[in-house]
Amino acid sequence: MKLIIYNFIVMLFIFQTVLNAQHLLTPLEESNYTKLTSYDELVSFLENAMRQNSKLSMDYIAKSVEGRKIPAIKISSGEFGKDKEKIKVLIFAQQHGNEPSGKEGALLLIARFANGSYDSLLSRIDLIIVPQMNPDGSEKDVRRNGNNADLNRDHLTLLQPETTGLHKLFNEYLPEATMDVHEYFPYSEDWEKYGYIKKFDEQIGATTNINISEKIRSYSNKAYFPFIKNYLNDQGFSFQNYILGGPPEQELIRHSTYDINDGRQSFGILNTFSFIQEGLNGRDSIENIKHRSEGQATGMLGFLDFIYLNKNEIKSMVEEERAKLVSGNVSDEVAIQLDHVPDGSILKLNLFSLYSNQDTIVTVKDYRPIVKSLLDVKRPLGYLIPKDLNDLVEWANRQNIEFKELANQAGLIIKQYTVTEIDSINFEGDKVVNPSLEINDVSDIDLSKYYYVPMNQLRCNQIIIALEPKSMLGLVTYKKFEHLLKSGEYFPILRVVDQTE
Repeated sequence: MKLIIYNFIVMLFIFQTVLNAQHLLTPLEESNYTKLTSYDELVSFLENAMRQNSKLSMDYIAKSVEGRKIPAIKISSGEFGKDKEKIKVLIFAQQHGNEPSGKEGALLLIARFANGSYDSLLSRIDLIIVPQMNPDGSEKDVRRNGNNADLNRDHLTLLQPETTGLHKLFNEYLPEATMDVHEYFPYSEDWEKYGYIKKFDEQIGATTNINISEKIRSYSNKAYFPFIKNYLNDQGFSFQNYILGGPPEQELIRHSTYDINDGRQSFGILNTFSFIQEGLNGRDSIENIKHRSEGQATGMLGFLDFIYLNKNEIKSMVEEERAKLVSGNVSDEVAIQLDHVPDGSILKLNLFSLYSNQDTIVTVKDYRPIVKSLLDVKRPLGYLIPKDLNDLVEWANRQNIEFKELANQAGLIIKQYTVTEIDSINFEGDKVVNPSLEINDVSDIDLSKYYYVPMNQLRCNQIIIALEPKSMLGLVTYKKFEHLLKSGEYFPILRVVDQTE
């Protein structure tokens, strides 16, 4: 009898072990949604997920300022990135340490992949998930990293190790689709005084910089947004095309930024199918975390489902639009100063009333959904950057920008800006430098002192936006590079053009 009981207990233990192996839980789930996942718990969970399923592998892409290694999980049915028929997708979360639901949602997604729930997606998709970009900020529950830097404003300069590591990862595989996962805080003083707040479970934003392929931007808005809205609604979560500004009629309402220094636009400017997803934050980090993290995971899964269903179209579109950048088959003009403008439409916004505790439709008249150019520059053949400007050369290397020696000037014209005055221009409520310039041909240039940055490369639009001195999104607007712009002096970066300019 004892032997029978013993065998029963052993079989029950084996059954429970198998059952547990088939249903890996995240640390948040293990705590019954009462405790956010710590960094150590996150790493331990990812190691368990890899042991659970050989389709998962892990690399560390960087070390944070305080020395924490940042893990990236690769998920593939074969050797990652080798099957050219598949589409590569990169999802990254928690650039802001006090926005934990993106991390928790990413871990929920990883757990489901480890449990084999989404194997079907892997027939068309190779997936990378970076669940936590900012472990230092997360451990302290603060927005910024260990250098007190906002990582989601560092994607142009790449001065922080966390964002530099992410871009190295991107450059290695060149994913066709990316998603940057955040949270938005609806309880600001001005909105609460207004009496209504945004209470959408998920706000999702497409690329808005008009130098990004119009084909990709249009497809994002016309194809993906209707799909993901229905997808989220069917799962009990609300959707909004990501909006900023307000409250209505006190401030304008617009669709996020056109700057290329964030996680969405920095990859989007390379003609990537790129998005930001902003989940609803709580009044504190743990409030309603179950619903928040599940909403984030549902949005990420919806993104993957859409890509799975439309893999051929998305992959082909991105490859074609990127090829245009490399070949130069793009517009001769690049917008370097932009603005949000109305198009005559009125936005009906479903806000939550703090008076009635009910959803209420509010009409927004000062709605500016369109981005237009205020100033274009003609696309050059390339730029010359001085070899002795180490910070500029190092920036080009961090951005994986191609540069080389220019042997001679035959058939080329080199132009140099003179900064005559430095004024300012309004940029989404802030002020950035706006110099007055003169431009002249120069012939006595010692080419051995310069590197040549040609335009026939993937980053051509990014380079122009970054290096033009009048660009409101350029390097000169950052403290690290403000020395490039001095009134009454030559601008050290030279334009290289052909005889027709």
